Amino acid sequence: MPKLVDRNLFLDEAARRFSNPKSLNRAQVIEVASALNQKLPAWLLNDPARRLSRGIYSLESKSPVAFKPQSPETVFTPPPVVKSTIPVVDSAMAMKGLETKSSEDTFTLVPNKVPGYVPFGHFNDIRAIIKSSKFYPTFVTGLSGNGKTMMIDQICAAEKRECVRVNITKETDEDDLIGGFRLIDGATVWQNGPVVIAMQRGAVLLLDEIDLGDSKLMCLQPILEGRPIYLKKINQVVKPSPGFNIMATANTKGKGSDDGRFVGTNVMNEAFLERFPVTFEQEYPSDKTEEKILNNQLQGAGADSDDNKDFTKKLVKWADISRKTFAEGAINDIISTRRLVHIIDAFLIFGQQRGKAIQLCLNRFDTDTAKSFMDLYEKIDDRMNGPISPPTRAVGPSPVDGDWATTATPF
Repeated sequence: MPKLVDRNLFLDEAARRFSNPKSLNRAQVIEVASALNQKLPAWLLNDPARRLSRGIYSLESKSPVAFKPQSPETVFTPPPVVKSTIPVVDSAMAMKGLETKSSEDTFTLVPNKVPGYVPFGHFNDIRAIIKSSKFYPTFVTGLSGNGKTMMIDQICAAEKRECVRVNITKETDEDDLIGGFRLIDGATVWQNGPVVIAMQRGAVLLLDEIDLGDSKLMCLQPILEGRPIYLKKINQVVKPSPGFNIMATANTKGKGSDDGRFVGTNVMNEAFLERFPVTFEQEYPSDKTEEKILNNQLQGAGADSDDNKDFTKKLVKWADISRKTFAEGAINDIISTRRLVHIIDAFLIFGQQRGKAIQLCLNRFDTDTAKSFMDLYEKIDDRMNGPISPPTRAVGPSPVDGDWATTATPF
């Protein structure tokens, strides 16, 4: 069984075998470790400061743990930017506690294309920005469930551009975004955060729900200006690679939510918002586009009969009425495009029962709102079917086999 790594022995053996080399490739690392019957040296392979290029590791680079700040008089020369290795984890293996491996060669951050996706709204304009490879931070705002995030995701898929998505919360800080020290194999190692990874890979950085963040997001100021970032904890400078860009989505324009619909959104720093040159206001799709979205969903499941297309037409009409009523201030909730997609999913899962699908998807609202929405739909569609059954509860063990029996008695 291989022994634990002895750094000094490893360096001595490498010097003896390869005449005092300044760097080793992976094959040479394995050769030295095998000769000493040692495990592969994590201090060398997992240290970004030592990685000169893919599979080439410096023996002269200092470990981040041993970093000493330079005096103000010292002239700082940034080391070369090194792309990060991103671990690829097989979830099935991870659940069984089996070892998983990383891959630089096959892993990609290009999103998958969603079958049946229908472009709408500002799709072409934002695609033009991403396609240009120009650094041009873009802010996309709009009500929940109108396709802001998916639009950016699918533009990146269409353009074969890598996309690094970060969901912002009030707890998101510099360590989450830029990176920090992590304990790996008993050693403290610096790991780049998603922002640095996106910069190095020339990817699109998607800051989702950015208006949930607070002043800790100000660490992104130089990055929003397209400038390099200085990683002060490891004394490195990272320059953005060509193609790097930032897209942000939000339900507000960074001014908070006065009506209380988007709890947790904050009034954002004006200097931070000013670094986004353009803001797109995303609306819900037109009736025709929304029908196409839902019909494509049915078609993907082989259920696009005329009868089911009639259902989507009525759903879209129902949602449109709810949005107009919401705009007039008569109701406090709205039927989003995402909610309609959820209804079609439920419709396909639960035996194509219109009533059951709608009621299950309205249960997220309070009782009065759900009832109002259901009453409105019943005025539009006289072909409701499959009413939902009363909820059931466990009443005791079955006298036959000890399993829990159920009854239709409501809670």
